[in-house]
Amino acid sequence: MSPAIFEITKAATFDAAHQLPDGPQGPYTRLHGHSFRVEATVRGEAQGKVGWVADLGELGRKLAAVAAELDHGLLNEKAGLESPTLEHICLYFAERLKADFPGLSRVVVSRPTINESCALVLG
Repeated sequence: MSPAIFEITKAATFDAAHQLPDGPQGPYTRLHGHSFRVEATVRGEAQGKVGWVADLGELGRKLAAVAAELDHGLLNEKAGLESPTLEHICLYFAERLKADFPGLSRVVVSRPTINESCALVLG
């Protein structure tokens, strides 16, 4: 039998403003804000005596710390988010979490109040 592969996920929220300077004219180019939800998923086999993929508490702390970097700020001011699309926000989180969680397999950023989301699936 093949080893069992699990996926564990933690979520965090933040509120931030942004604009898409190169977006189509209209609401995208005007400064506006959203409430965001981000989920990070780590995939792998259960490890060690404790038998988990990764420490969910640690994943939650790291995810919340990255969300806090963005909370109540202007996303365009962060390096890598000059054009703060959902896609770029996914990459921002993945780049900051991957070193601590090599099994990071998915990052989802959503704007629940307007029913939009983007998922970055990592190899």
